[in-house]
Amino acid sequence: MAKKIRKKNQQPDDAAANAHILGAGTVVQQPVTETMEHNFMPYAMSVILSRAIPEIDGFKPSHRKILYTMYKMGLLNGARSKSANIVGRTMQLNPHGDAAIYETMVRLSRGYETLLHPFVDSKGNFGKAYSRDMQWAASRYTEAKLEGISAELFRDIDKNTVDFVDNYDATMLEPTLLPVRFPSVLVNLNSGIAVGMASSICSFNLREICETAIALARDPEHEISETLLAPDFIGGGQVLFETTLFAQIYETGRGSFRVRAKYTYDRENNCIDVHEIPPTTTAEAIIDKVVERVKAGAIREISDIRDETDKSGLKITIDLKRGTDAEKLMQRLFRATTLEDTFSCNFNVLVNGSPRVMGVRELLREWSAFRCGCIRRRVAFDLRKAKERLHLLEGLAKILLDIDKAIRVVRETAEESEVVPNLMIAFGIDQLQADYVAEIRLRHLNREYILKRTADREQLAKDIAEMQGILDSEGKVRNIMIRELKQIAADYGKERRTEILFAHELSVVEEGAAVEDYPATLFFTREGYFKKITPASLRMNDQQKCKEGDSVAQHIEAGNAWDLLFFTNRQQVYKASAADFEDSKASVLGDYIPAKLEMEEGETVVYLVATKNYTGYLLFAFENGKVAKVDLNAYATKTNRKKLIKAYGGKSPLAAALFLPEDGDCVLTASSGRLLLFHSGAIAPKTTKDTQGVAVMTLRRAHTITSVRAHTEGEFENATRYRTKNLPAAGVLRSEADSGAVQLGLKI
Repeated sequence: MAKKIRKKNQQPDDAAANAHILGAGTVVQQPVTETMEHNFMPYAMSVILSRAIPEIDGFKPSHRKILYTMYKMGLLNGARSKSANIVGRTMQLNPHGDAAIYETMVRLSRGYETLLHPFVDSKGNFGKAYSRDMQWAASRYTEAKLEGISAELFRDIDKNTVDFVDNYDATMLEPTLLPVRFPSVLVNLNSGIAVGMASSICSFNLREICETAIALARDPEHEISETLLAPDFIGGGQVLFETTLFAQIYETGRGSFRVRAKYTYDRENNCIDVHEIPPTTTAEAIIDKVVERVKAGAIREISDIRDETDKSGLKITIDLKRGTDAEKLMQRLFRATTLEDTFSCNFNVLVNGSPRVMGVRELLREWSAFRCGCIRRRVAFDLRKAKERLHLLEGLAKILLDIDKAIRVVRETAEESEVVPNLMIAFGIDQLQADYVAEIRLRHLNREYILKRTADREQLAKDIAEMQGILDSEGKVRNIMIRELKQIAADYGKERRTEILFAHELSVVEEGAAVEDYPATLFFTREGYFKKITPASLRMNDQQKCKEGDSVAQHIEAGNAWDLLFFTNRQQVYKASAADFEDSKASVLGDYIPAKLEMEEGETVVYLVATKNYTGYLLFAFENGKVAKVDLNAYATKTNRKKLIKAYGGKSPLAAALFLPEDGDCVLTASSGRLLLFHSGAIAPKTTKDTQGVAVMTLRRAHTITSVRAHTEGEFENATRYRTKNLPAAGVLRSEADSGAVQLGLKI
């Protein structure tokens, strides 16, 4: 597959004007795969390596450039600087717009409250991570400096601990990584979306991470869950802990867990105060979802909800109606809103320029290797400096043998350029040593000064031997890393903010448990109108108002918390709760079900079933004489599905449906006037809802089943006349003695 590419700025009708341009106006064939390789792949790699995926030091390039700029500005100590100044200086390393740089700095700040251990000490309005509407002020109004923990990011950075590269215009150098002294990649929240991959790393408690890194350094087979309890977030909340789930996350770096909000119940004001929420949502999103559920009628216990966040922190207040159980309501809100949300983990980190998804063990192993490399480079740097210092002092010690000779050599040398060579010859020292001696001031050419300097030689020799021993021993390097981790845990460690809840200990409250249950009579008309009336209202007026030509098809004694199943003419069933409908009166028409449940155009309800526990059977009588018996439990669902397809068989039109709490005698009526009395126990129940049933009544041509109803004792003078030993049967015509019986049931 190929596409045609025309030369840039070349128009078909100006070929003559551009005839002097070689190849102008020609059309070349270029495979799409080649175009993707040359144009798209470099972009994808740039996003992966230079923007979205963090590296082993825990930072993306944008984070690193800002923090290093602030470090070079001297903001680790001293007063804060205007954010606009910091942003402007950062543009020397980051050639992007000031808005993008400032937003990145905001997310690193203490004021924004997204990092467990923020790196930027902020002053002014930096917005809030838990609020969608609380935006940060412009950079000219805010100030910032580096937090104290940021010192651990740059310590020994000038000792060749990491590599430096040119910035985008080659006017200054910047570090490729920061020599972080703790596993910041797991200490702070980090997420990003690249091309074809993403990264999402939750934050962990600093003490727990340091303890885990130390334990793994001592024993690579250490059980991580013993020291790393669970993620920890700056916003607090509660982590729902499941052992197998977190074992998977620790091992593979992939998985998801649930975080829920923390709340308190104010009994005096009858309200719930939410003060800690999951890190993946905002206060506005929670409020919007609660309002949506209240408007939909799914939650009736809330009278008001508002955001009362102020300088003291987050606060969402939910006012309750009288008699509401706050605990049960919150259990429902956890399921229905983002008060309980899922955090998805994808520990994707760049290691030596390659993206890798790693578990906690492998990630800490890679960080330890990186940190040990920084320590070795630092020790090697100090060793080289110590050797150079010792070498110079060795030359100075030789001057001690004859200071007068050194002075005489310098005084008798005719040219300045010959001073160093003459000292080299006179004392047998090299050029570096001679330069060092020649630069000593005249006032320092005394025995006391020289003795003080040369006395350091013995200590330097010991230090050199010690540093060489460190470089020769992996164990000593590892011990230095462990010692640094212990110190950082002691200096910056904090108590956990996020509470751990064990999922198996949580009480589960059913969705309908909070709905008030009281007796109610349900009325359903042939044209699809539904009413729920309380016994008190029904005693005042029992004459049901209906549209002209309409009549009540079913009335059922039920409860407000019962489930309702509306079977339609298109083999579908719509599920609702009686509590979804307001209490009505006999003098109103009621709710039109096809509109209320948003049914398809032309779809009508043919039968209503009300149930409390989904026990009993449904009989479906089809026009062809077959009857299907389906266990009502087949319509119970664990999820909140409102619509089920294939609710009953569709090969033959449905004549009538009948709900039976238990097996009993039923009467089938055919269009020919024949009746058949049979026991429903003779029909085996089916688990498949759309079963076609079994033949029960044999019909002559052009005749169909018209109704099915439960048999009433005493309905027939001689019931055995209508009963048969074997099914299917043709049934018999109504006797003269029974001709006055009133036929009941719903006719389709």
